[in-house]
Amino acid sequence: MKLDAIDLRILEAIQENGRITKLALAEKAGLSPTPCWLRLRKLEKAGIISGYHARVAVRRVAPVASVMMEVTLANHRQADFDRFERAVATTPEIVACWSVGGGVDYILKIMAADIDAYQRLVDSLLDRELGIDRYFTYIVTKTVKEETALPLATLLPASD
Repeated sequence: MKLDAIDLRILEAIQENGRITKLALAEKAGLSPTPCWLRLRKLEKAGIISGYHARVAVRRVAPVASVMMEVTLANHRQADFDRFERAVATTPEIVACWSVGGGVDYILKIMAADIDAYQRLVDSLLDRELGIDRYFTYIVTKTVKEETALPLATLLPASD
């Protein structure tokens, strides 16, 4: 699906405020409400909009330890990657996981109640014999920037 400037304005507006009213969205997009709503539905059906979420300020709810973890697997067969990725998908404390090229196989973002809870999680992953050869832990001491909105204007090719 080729996006135009109106589609981009719609996407930017809902990234900023997923609860925006239909009327306010139409105003930001420069359309009347019905055509704007139809475009929004088209973006959803195309899978460009994959969902609507609330960002929770977790530290206002409970203390938390944020940890980044590099993982290298002992073997690199597809079955090894699949087994590890299935375990990641079913572990709620692992809130993000990226398969990466370079010196490690995966980078994980983990949210645990504290460092002891993180270590118990690591121990359970190792006990499950998922093929982890090495792992490195990085404790997040301060979040400098954490955006959920994509910089669409800089990612998409310029239109004429």
